[in-house]
Order: sequence, then C-alpha cells, then structure tokens
Amino acid sequence: MQAIKVGLLGIGTVGSGTFNVLRRNQAEIRGRAGRGIEIAMVADLDVARAKSIVGDACEVVSDARQVIANPEIDIVIELIGGYGVAKTLVLEAIAAGKHVVTANKALLAVHGTEIFAAAHAKGVIVAFEAAVAGGIPIIKALREGLTANRIEWIAGIINGTTNFILSEMRGKGLDFATVLKEAQRLGYAEADPTFDIEGVDAAHKATIMSAIAFGIPVQFDKAHVEGITQLQAADIKYAEQLGYRIKLLGLTRRRENGIELRVHPTLIPANRLIANVEGAMNAVVVQGDAVGTTLYYGKGAGSEPTASAVIADLVDITRLHTADPEHRVPHLAFRPDAISDTPILPMDQVLTSFYLRLRVADEAGVLSRITTILADNDISIDAVLQRESAEGEKQTDLIILTHETVEGRMNKALALMQALPTVLAPIVRLRKEELA
Repeated sequence: MQAIKVGLLGIGTVGSGTFNVLRRNQAEIRGRAGRGIEIAMVADLDVARAKSIVGDACEVVSDARQVIANPEIDIVIELIGGYGVAKTLVLEAIAAGKHVVTANKALLAVHGTEIFAAAHAKGVIVAFEAAVAGGIPIIKALREGLTANRIEWIAGIINGTTNFILSEMRGKGLDFATVLKEAQRLGYAEADPTFDIEGVDAAHKATIMSAIAFGIPVQFDKAHVEGITQLQAADIKYAEQLGYRIKLLGLTRRRENGIELRVHPTLIPANRLIANVEGAMNAVVVQGDAVGTTLYYGKGAGSEPTASAVIADLVDITRLHTADPEHRVPHLAFRPDAISDTPILPMDQVLTSFYLRLRVADEAGVLSRITTILADNDISIDAVLQRESAEGEKQTDLIILTHETVEGRMNKALALMQALPTVLAPIVRLRKEELA
C-alpha cells in the first residue's frame, strides 16, 4: 500500500526529532500502522536550515499554505506554536480536508472548542498527544485506556522547567532567582521563561486534561494560575520538616457543584510517588473510580520524546484514515453532543488544605489569637511548627497546616490575621494536597 503523505509545518526542535525518529524507525512504524508514513513536504521560514536537516528526502518550502494546498498531503503536522498564525493554518488545513497533528497546547487550551468543532464538521481528526507531557501518553490513557472510569481527579507535574527549579531549590537550599539563572544556562528554561515560571504552560495542559476527563469544553480562561516566582527557600525547608515537598501542580477535580481547575505551588506528602519526581521530569496521577490510582511518568519535553507522541498520532490517523468519522474516538473522549456545561468553580469555592507561614512577634498570646481566628472561621488545624527565635530576636516564624476548608473562608481568616499588630510581615499562604 502506498505511504500516507505528511506535511510538516515548522522543523525546529520537535520537527527535526519527528523527521529523524520517523526515518530511523520506519520499519517498526510501517508494521504497526499497516502502511508507510512519509514526510513529503516541510514548510519553514529558514529554508536553508530545513534543507540541512532533511536533505533530499522531501520538498522544502517557505510558505506553509503550499503544504496545505498540496492534494497529495493527507496529514498536516503543526509545530509552529502560539495562538496566531498557527490557529489560522490549522483551520485552513481542516477546511482543506486534512487531518492535523499538533503539539500546540496553548492553541488547543484557548481555541480548542472552535478547532474541534471545525474538525468534527469536516470529518477529520485533530490529534494532540504531544501537547501534554511530551512523550508520556497521557491523552491516550485518559481518552481510551481509562474510558470505563468516572475520573475523580488528575494531579500533574507537567512543566519540567519549574520542576527542575524546585528540585534544585530543595536539594541545594538556593533561592529562586539563582536557580532560574542556572536553568537558563543548562537550557531547561527559555531566555523569557514567563509561561513556565508563572504557571501558564502547566495551566494550558491541565485545561486540556480536564476537558477530556470530565467531558467539558476547554476553558483556559477559567483556570486559576499561579507560578513559582514568589516561592521562598524558607517555605521549601519548612515543608520538608513537616514531611512535605512543594511542587508546581496542575490539578483538576470533580466536585458536586462543579470542576476545580487550578495550577499553583502545592505541598504534597513526601511519601507520595509524585512528590519524588525530580529534575525536568513530568508525572501525572489519575484517580478513577474503577481503576483506582494510576501514575504516568517520563520526559515531558525534548526533541525525540515529544516526537514519539507526534508519531503515535500519525500512526493512529493512518490506521483510522479510511474509517467512518462517526466511529473514531472523539477529540475530547466524549461525543460532541455529550459535552456538559458543568461549571469551572471560582477559586473561593475550591476545597483544599493550607500551609501558612506567619512572621510574628515572639510574645505570649500570639498563637492563641491566631488559632481563635481560624476556629471562628471553622478552619481546623492539622499541625503547628514554631521556630525558636535566635538569641536577641523578638520575632519568629509560626507555621500552621490546616485541614480542608473552602478557600473563601481562608481568605477571610487571612485578612483578620494579617491585621493583627503582632503579625509583622505578609502571611505566606500555600495550598496542600494529600492526593490520597
């Protein structure tokens, strides 16, 4: 059978990895797909660099629309990134009847509803395994492997840059700014690392997983997003003393009144497997009612790990290329007419536990006043750690762990505590998840 023809838009890190892995493992891929998969055209603004990668193996052009217009191209791989031209090209490829493979989590998290609707109307596939957690097949697990389950929650370390930074801060006792510079030197962080360190990248991925898990539209604009830029080495140290590690966690959970969708630094018990994911690695924990807890671990970025996911999508599309569109796996696991309008909960309705660090005057009655405020707001204390003040100091750190409470209730309590004259600095508030 003739090889299926693929057009590649963008041949940077992931694009070159896709080209190389596809060529290297062609025999295995053909055996699994039932026919060959051939990159027939590449579009890249830097034509000379693209030609240096592909040689004479395929045609190289500077205009992506030439790829889309080619009637021989069956699948278009979009690896340009961003929200702008990538969206236009993806929609044009769909309109031209091409299947699309993309690693663009930002595009899908923001415009996925429009893109999936267009693909459904045209009867083509938009595949995006590479958009979340690189080489970890978490999309396929959620959409197919766990299809018998009612998913309860998903928690993921889904940004390698921030996980590397937090691992270094914990292991070496360094502050955020110092470790960020080291991450940039090693190539783990971009020159402009904003999307990573502010939690935006992780929120894009959490948004996509939430939609698949709970059968809701992609709604990035309703996600709560916090990064790690304000995290201090002292809190990592205190968390460790209390038996926890701090990770930037993407978390989505089903509640009776809606869906939680949030990204923020989170204390996790040190004995949980996900708490021990170090360096630039990714991991996702999924809780299903039938299967229980499952863990997915691996490289969340990089040329060939991400290429692995791109090629897996190519193989899936090749297998289903001639199938009735109504019999394919839906983009978001649920059929379009079964997508629900379950709301994303605002943050003040989220139920979670808390870590509080208060710099307080070292005098009698301080702890009593603080615990009274918490009790008056129906917030139960789980543990307290008070650092002994150094000789001559008249202030100390007070660390409090709470049981679960509604965030809005904690916000009221924090305002009252911050107003106490014996609280000498802004209160540090972090969320805590047991993931039991």
